[in-house]
Amino acid sequence: MQVPGLLDATPLIDGHNDLPAALREKAGYSVARLDVERPELHTDIVKLRQGKVGGQFWSVWVPSDISEDAAVVATLEQVDAVHRIVAAYPDTFGLACTADDVERVFGSGRIASLIGIEGGHSIAESLGALRMFGRLGVRYMTLTHNDDTSWAASATGVRQSTGLNEAGRAIVTEMNRIGMIVDLSHTAESTQLDALATTSAPVIFSHSSARAVADHPRNVSDAVLAELAGNGGVVQITFVPGFISQPCVDWRREMLAKRVELGLDPHTPQGHPGSSALRSDFAVAPKPGESLESVRRRNDELLAADEDEGKPAEARAALNSWIEENPRPEADLSDVVSHLEHAREAAGIDHIGIGGDYDGTSTLPIGLENVSRYPALFSELASRGWSGADLQKLAGRNVLRVMRAVEHAAHEPLWPEC
Repeated sequence: MQVPGLLDATPLIDGHNDLPAALREKAGYSVARLDVERPELHTDIVKLRQGKVGGQFWSVWVPSDISEDAAVVATLEQVDAVHRIVAAYPDTFGLACTADDVERVFGSGRIASLIGIEGGHSIAESLGALRMFGRLGVRYMTLTHNDDTSWAASATGVRQSTGLNEAGRAIVTEMNRIGMIVDLSHTAESTQLDALATTSAPVIFSHSSARAVADHPRNVSDAVLAELAGNGGVVQITFVPGFISQPCVDWRREMLAKRVELGLDPHTPQGHPGSSALRSDFAVAPKPGESLESVRRRNDELLAADEDEGKPAEARAALNSWIEENPRPEADLSDVVSHLEHAREAAGIDHIGIGGDYDGTSTLPIGLENVSRYPALFSELASRGWSGADLQKLAGRNVLRVMRAVEHAAHEPLWPEC
């Protein structure tokens, strides 16, 4: 089967796309004009159709270093954005809450739209909030984002070895009970192992890659990939250059060390949530009655701020000189292939998928610049001998199997009729 025909017959289901957050930042949450090419976005309907996307988990992300009560409100705004996208383009999108919904929407020629919360801070330690998000159609929750929560350790937090505490295990158990998928991207390995020991259903990594190929804490070790296979879960390989290319990983590590050397280290250290309701560089949402032009102007001013403003000019100039002398390396499509082939070897063909992280990263690999480029990836895999059956599993069959297993394991499923 040729790749275009394969992706017409099998839904390509991407595990993670940050379009809602990009719309908050760049369009004041306006969902207008998504049916034309938008060069400022990785994602629009034209590019989705070119990319043969059949199902998309839309990430509803808010920063993990804002107060948790503010995070709940901002996450609700993100969920609202997904619902409004689907409502605005009913001939293109259909909300999906189950595997059968995905098959039905895809069979109608539309793109199945699913919702995933990116970070446990978004429920503010409330099982009631978790359940209400489930009733709104949220199908997975990533247990942490870049910072630890009180109940789970993040891959980039400060409590690497603490894993899940009693509250964290209770949250995983409740997710199993209501039929919400446990997502282990962004979590520390200790959290991953604790969650795998706690869960009664398969889990996913919605956008992570293989640590054996690129040694970044956001990636998954071979030991965990083996445990994932035993669990029946899926790792959805991401495209972020800083996670998939060892030269990119090394460059960022050296750049951050240079910043510290020059006294330009981050003002809010990772792992220590800020006390303000909203982080200074998180785009604002429209106020009631505010014009779109006004909110765009506020965000332009907010996001144009220099994080190093007020720091010594000599240090800033020295950093710029270092970057000129040490330009950021680039990743390309072959780096993603390396992660997919390693994950296939370490976990098995039944346990891999795709989670691009489009509109959630400022740089992308050469050859995978936006959501129109998925067929190029599948064509490259086919040229390397991947069978049609293997490509169908990678595209979406593996994720649909996980969804069905999570649905079957739920004692009291909570999702709307989609």
